[in-house]
Amino acid sequence: MQRPEAWPRPHPGEGAAAAPAGGPAPPARGREPAGLRLQEPSLYTIKAVFILDNDGHRLLAKYYDDTFPSMKEQMAFEKNVFNKTSRTDSEIAFFGGMTIVYKSSIDLFLYVVGSSYENELMLMSVLTCLFESLNHVLRQGPGFSWPWGGSRAVSAFRKNVEKRWLLENMDGAFLVLDEIVDGGVILESDPQQVIQKVNFRADDSGLTEHSVAQVLQSAKEQIKWSLLK
Repeated sequence: MQRPEAWPRPHPGEGAAAAPAGGPAPPARGREPAGLRLQEPSLYTIKAVFILDNDGHRLLAKYYDDTFPSMKEQMAFEKNVFNKTSRTDSEIAFFGGMTIVYKSSIDLFLYVVGSSYENELMLMSVLTCLFESLNHVLRQGPGFSWPWGGSRAVSAFRKNVEKRWLLENMDGAFLVLDEIVDGGVILESDPQQVIQKVNFRADDSGLTEHSVAQVLQSAKEQIKWSLLK
């Protein structure tokens, strides 16, 4: 019986590195193009989100990978990005092998950073969601109170995010951001859904605080009656 060959033999004149006579030759594997592995689809699409004032100073920032591992590197990157974008009318910039989408609002600049091959529309959807969600929080109206102690007398006519409000409601701003991006993964791009989740957290926090207050009051009364006996 004839022994089957492991690989088909090359025809004469084919293949510069032919197998030795009498031995099977494995098929040649094509070399992967450089950088192909970097372009594989990934859920981790956001590298950073940060908000600067009109002087380029950081107000809020979150980095989701180790591209800029130290605070010094992050601040230098933010300064360079601000210098490149603060005097232009464009909404997209390419800097340091990264895609950056940004938006200005009164005295703030909002930035979303992705890799050089990231979908610009997806990055822009995150930026728009962040901006509109923060704006919606502003329009909660006079007398509205967040559980983190943010600004209560918010003007119902203010329609844009500004530095003063952001500084007074930093916890709420981080809460909004965490509902949109978690660890570099986009969770939500619909501002209405983000606001609903933030309001739910606010209501749940308020309920928890009320429950804790009731427990403490009950404990005080028990101690009081035990002392009177």
